Amino acid sequence: MKNYIPLLMATLLLACNAKQQADLLVYNATIYTVDTSFSTVEAMLIKDGKILAAGKKDSLEKIYESTNKLDAQGKFIYPGFIDAHCHFLAYGRGLQECNLTGTTSWTNILQTLKTFAAQHPNGWLVGRGWDQNDWPNKNYPMNDSLNILFPNRPVMLTRIDGHAVIANRTALTEAGLKPDENFSQYKMDGGAPSNAIGNGSVKITGGELLTINGKLTGVLIDNATELVEKVIPSPTDEDLTRFLQDAEKKCFAVGLTSVQDCGLDFKQVELIEKLYKEGKISMRMYIMLSDKKENYDYLFAKGKIQTEQLSVTGFKLYADGALGSRGACLLQPYSDQPGHTGFLLKPKSYYDSILPIIASKGFQACTHAIGDSANRTILNIYTQALQGKPGLRWRIEHAQVIDPKDFDLFGASHIIPSVQPTHATSDMYWAGERLGAQRLASAYAYKQLLQQNGWIPLGTDFPVEDISTFKTFLAAAIRKDAKMFPENGFQIENVLTREETLRGMTIWAAKAAFEDQLKGSLENGKLADFIILDKNLLTCGEKEILNTKVLQTFIGGKKAF
Repeated sequence: MKNYIPLLMATLLLACNAKQQADLLVYNATIYTVDTSFSTVEAMLIKDGKILAAGKKDSLEKIYESTNKLDAQGKFIYPGFIDAHCHFLAYGRGLQECNLTGTTSWTNILQTLKTFAAQHPNGWLVGRGWDQNDWPNKNYPMNDSLNILFPNRPVMLTRIDGHAVIANRTALTEAGLKPDENFSQYKMDGGAPSNAIGNGSVKITGGELLTINGKLTGVLIDNATELVEKVIPSPTDEDLTRFLQDAEKKCFAVGLTSVQDCGLDFKQVELIEKLYKEGKISMRMYIMLSDKKENYDYLFAKGKIQTEQLSVTGFKLYADGALGSRGACLLQPYSDQPGHTGFLLKPKSYYDSILPIIASKGFQACTHAIGDSANRTILNIYTQALQGKPGLRWRIEHAQVIDPKDFDLFGASHIIPSVQPTHATSDMYWAGERLGAQRLASAYAYKQLLQQNGWIPLGTDFPVEDISTFKTFLAAAIRKDAKMFPENGFQIENVLTREETLRGMTIWAAKAAFEDQLKGSLENGKLADFIILDKNLLTCGEKEILNTKVLQTFIGGKKAF
């Protein structure tokens, strides 16, 4: 018994002195936790893919023992960036197609296309990224040159915003559109006769087919694009896997650890679930299902999907088109096209019927709305459908042009404006021509929108815009584009602070997807998704923001880049 007592005391002493185990200690850094008080620390511990503790290195090492250590060498650590609005799968697909982003004329596009076609000689010729607003002649092109260059190969080129395409004769023929016919009296299946006379368009519900003297030019806008898109061969599961893997490599390199993909089908979700299980992808995703009956049936029956890798809890709807293609629905005519106000993509009665169903089932609605008429329509329908359900965090994607009388509707019903700062700095060169000075003053009004609920999620809408997280930061916090234009910032009264911008790219983006208890800040118990940068975004000079480099990207405490 005498020998037992000292042994027991020694065992207890060792137990008291035993340190808790961690997988990784990250130290010698300025770590922005993005917690409620926006605190910074110098070190953090990670175990089982989550933040175990954070604080001073010396204090942490008194309590914890780590298997691995990472000296950040005085660099700057942030929660992994979250893109609150993008098209991740479409971006990956676009990496395989002809990139027309940055082309400066129709001639430039044709030259780019010829080079690409020579390298990819078979099948449909598909490209994306043209923007007639960047050309000397800002009119929509005609497909004559495409018909001459590619008489036997179908071609479809999508505008930068995804809301218009130009297709050649072969593509139109495969879609059953008979391009040699006179379309002045053209009638879509179940549609009304066109009013196309001279240089005009064939109107369909939520779309247009542009014509000259009754003949199709090849330009299709909004819902009309589906006429050609539906006959392009669908990618295989192997193709889709490659798209996702290529996209995540690019995204990890710019510090993205989570993306919110706006509009996939349930079969794509099932493939993504399979790829997670097989360890073939690791980018965390929040997916909005597209506005289709089969998607509603699927998710209503299955229920919300909420894991650390994948969340599917809502639906993506479209109210109108884009401002650049004049498909955005405005209260008054476009300043540069008298008599034209754009259009809703579906009858108002459709949104009146489907949105209350989504609310009754407890799912999130995320509706694309660009024009002030589209925003007012959706805000009012949201308000009616959300009575007594403010916690659903329904979102308006883009919230681009708001009538001054309608801003308060966001805060009154806790409706979240989900915005993309680089849209402002891309559109600023021509948006005034579309809207006029008075309407432009209440467009891209991010500060005013932030004040409605006290938080605002930020995204890019890539591939509509560049995936660069630093262009997003610059556009939000400085209101300038990559050329550092304009000198004093675009509508500088709506600039966000750098802290607000970082929150919008991390914790507020997570909150917009009901994931703020899981990620978006580097706090105990949350996922260890973080990035190491070579510059301090909160204090560096304006011109240094775009020169910032992502040194490392971590997903669940494991290096992804």
